[in-house]
Amino acid sequence: MSLNSYDSWSPLREVVVGSAENYSSHERELSFDLFFHDEMPYSRMYYPRHRAPGEDAPGADGTDTGARQSPIKKRYVEELQEDVEGIVDTLTSLGVTVHRPAPLAEHIEVRTPTFRAAVIPALNVRDNSIVLGDEVIETAPQVRARYFETQLLKPVFADYFRRGARWTVMPRPLMTDASFDLSYVTAHTAPGELMEPITDPRPSPYDVGHEMMIDGAQCLRLGRDVFVNVSTANHALGCDWLERHLEGRFRVHRLDSLSDSHIDSTVLALRPGLLLVRTPQIAERLPKRLRSWDMIFPPEPEDNQFPVYDDDDLLLTSRYIDLNVLSVSPDTVLVNSACPELIRTLEKHRFTVVPVRHRHRRLFGGGLHCFTLDTVREGSAPEDYLEG
Repeated sequence: MSLNSYDSWSPLREVVVGSAENYSSHERELSFDLFFHDEMPYSRMYYPRHRAPGEDAPGADGTDTGARQSPIKKRYVEELQEDVEGIVDTLTSLGVTVHRPAPLAEHIEVRTPTFRAAVIPALNVRDNSIVLGDEVIETAPQVRARYFETQLLKPVFADYFRRGARWTVMPRPLMTDASFDLSYVTAHTAPGELMEPITDPRPSPYDVGHEMMIDGAQCLRLGRDVFVNVSTANHALGCDWLERHLEGRFRVHRLDSLSDSHIDSTVLALRPGLLLVRTPQIAERLPKRLRSWDMIFPPEPEDNQFPVYDDDDLLLTSRYIDLNVLSVSPDTVLVNSACPELIRTLEKHRFTVVPVRHRHRRLFGGGLHCFTLDTVREGSAPEDYLEG
C-alpha cells in the first residue's frame, strides 16, 4: 500500500515496529542528559554529569568523547527482544502488515565535525520520524547517539517512496553544545535535586547558536490539525520549519511546555472526540478546542506493575509510560498486560483491549506507541475534527 496516515486511531494496515538488536548501553553526555532531564530523577541513584578519574569513555581513536557509558544488563535486552517480537506477532495476527528497521551491527561509532557517538538501534521509531498523509518526515534529532538512527529505516522509507510517497528530511543540526537551549532544564532544576545542573557547554568553532531539534513524538495528529509540544528554543525552531513546510496542507498548533518533549505518555487521541489524558491538571492546560473533547483519566500506576531494578540500572521514564498505548482502530487498542487497572478503564469505555507484554519500558525509554510508526491507516484525506 501507499503511505497514508493522518491520525492515531483509524484502522491500521501497515506499521513499522522497532528493533532492539545489539542494544547494549546508554551513552550519557550533554544531549542525553538534556533530553531525559525530567525522567532520570525517577531512578534511585545519583547521576553526576562529570566523570571521575579513570572513567573516560574514549572514542575509536582513543580520544575523549565527553560521554559516559551506562551499560544495560544482557538479560534485560534479551527480554526486551522477546517482548518486541511478541508485539510483532500480535499485530500480524490482527491483520496488520509489519515492517522492521535494518538491524544494528554489534557496535558502530560515528563521528561528525562536531561530535562522536555510539549508534543505538532503531527501537523507538516514533521519535525521529513523523508520517503526515503521504509524506514521511525525518525530524531533526535531539540526542547525538540517535543522529543516524533513521538510516536503519531507509529500506522501509525507500520502498514507500517507490510507491509514490513523499520523503523529506528536516535540516540536520550540528549539535555543538551551544546548539542546545538550556532554559528548560535551568527552570526545572530545583536546589537540592539529585541531578547536577548543566551549566558548562563546551565552545566549538562550529557554533551557530540554537538549532532546530524536534521529534515526531512531540506531535499529536488530528487529521488536518497537528499539535506540537514546544518547550525549548530548539523545539520552537523545529515547529517553525513544520509550519512553513506544511502550510496549506495542515494546520500546526503549539502546545506550551505540556511536557519536556514527547507527549504520547501525557495525551493521546483514541478516536475523534476522545482523549486519553494523564491527569485533570494536564487537561486544564490543553487548548480550548481540545478541552471540549471527552477525556479518559487513567488510574494511577501501581508499583507492582514494574520490575524491581538494581541501583545501577538507569530508569528513563516515569511510571506513566504505559499510557503510551497503540490504537489499531477506533475501538481496539494495544495495552501493556502489566496494567490491569488501565485495561479495565478502557474496557469500561467500550474498547476492545489487546494485552501485550512489555516489561522493561522504563529502561529503554519507550512504550507501545514509541516502538511503532504507523505508515498506513484507512482514510483518503485529512478530516477536519476541529471545524468551527
